[in-house]
Amino acid sequence: MTHEHWGSRLAFILAAVGSAVGLGNVWKFPYITGENGGGAFVLVYLLCIALIGLPILIAEILIGRRGQRSPIRSLSLLARREGASPLWGGVGLLGTAGAFVILSFYSVIAGWALSYVFEAASGAFTGAGADEVEARFSALLASPIRLVLWHTVFMLLTVVVVARGVRAGLERAVKFLMPGLALLLVILVGYAATTPGFADGVNFLFRPDFSQLGTDAVLVALGHAFFTLSLGMGIMIAYGSYLTPQTSIAGTAITIVILDTVIALLAGTAIFPVVFANGLEPGAGPGLIFQTLPLAFGAMPAGALFGTLFFVLLTFAAWTSTISLLEPTVEWLQERGNRRVPATIKAAVPIWALGMVAALSFNVWSGVSVLGRGLFDLLDFVTANIMLPLTGLGVALFAGWALSAASSREELGLGIGPGYRLWHGGIRYLTPVAVVVVFLYNLL
Repeated sequence: MTHEHWGSRLAFILAAVGSAVGLGNVWKFPYITGENGGGAFVLVYLLCIALIGLPILIAEILIGRRGQRSPIRSLSLLARREGASPLWGGVGLLGTAGAFVILSFYSVIAGWALSYVFEAASGAFTGAGADEVEARFSALLASPIRLVLWHTVFMLLTVVVVARGVRAGLERAVKFLMPGLALLLVILVGYAATTPGFADGVNFLFRPDFSQLGTDAVLVALGHAFFTLSLGMGIMIAYGSYLTPQTSIAGTAITIVILDTVIALLAGTAIFPVVFANGLEPGAGPGLIFQTLPLAFGAMPAGALFGTLFFVLLTFAAWTSTISLLEPTVEWLQERGNRRVPATIKAAVPIWALGMVAALSFNVWSGVSVLGRGLFDLLDFVTANIMLPLTGLGVALFAGWALSAASSREELGLGIGPGYRLWHGGIRYLTPVAVVVVFLYNLL
């Protein structure tokens, strides 16, 4: 196959940030911050991003660009070049499988966001009470037809982009979606600044209160720092394989981390003032986006407009992530002789079918459980707590031990300086230990 490349460094950054900026930033980060005391949690999270997230991100991009193949083939190829076992390709296989499974249920949640765009635009939440808002969300989950429909629509949106290729599809999409997402965030932060809860929301997010910070909160921050950058899914290896040799990997990775973090903090700045202005609970958990915020928007002036904009933002964030989740499998299928469009369809259909299982687990199959977990929760647990940490651990060990220092220095273009020594020492020792801690914590 002819290996495509990004048209520019900016295109790669937008695509990588788009992958990282998803429901984790706009949905999960605000509510776990709320659950863990606000500003102190944010500081720990930023430290974990710098110490754990950034080194693995650099390693994944490095492996992708040096291998110039899919995650599976890149790791196998580089291992053979270094005289190591080709079984290292199993790390890429595990990451690709993780992205495959995650997309199946991620698309279902993304479908919720898309459906709420129309709910908010119709004025369904205007003047609604807590019971009514909760009943609407419960009705959505209880309807197999609606969940399957929105899941299908979102998978089709994803396929349309990915099937067009790197430059005509992924690059063109993120050049539209990422500026649009940033503009929506700025508008929503501006709106939040007009609410009476703005000062309380900003103080909650940025003023540390270490009395609220327990051991669990530190480990949650460590885990989220790892997952928010789309690590352990093969995505950054796949995206890195399309990166030109002239681009600085370390500098680009730092830019991605900064932009991803800024967007997460902006999302919190947009959300918490609305929550405080309405006397709601910032630690409302996963229901913060789909139950608490609709109640808040329904009670505020111009709430229908800004509620609609918020769910458009959430949809954009999810879309940039779903196209990245599909890419590792598509790239691998292309290497096996498939053209881009057939490869995309072959990858998307089984993912869509597995997503049907996730969608039906909320209604028709709600009584089905495996190992004490519902089907949706099982898919989430296996990927987040087993597949992704093991892939991240494998990437760190490969980059730190199997890949020679000469090869990694050459690809990073850093020479034997303090920057390289800091990264190489971290990826060899600190990062694997931290990933193992997260892995064990999530399993126990």
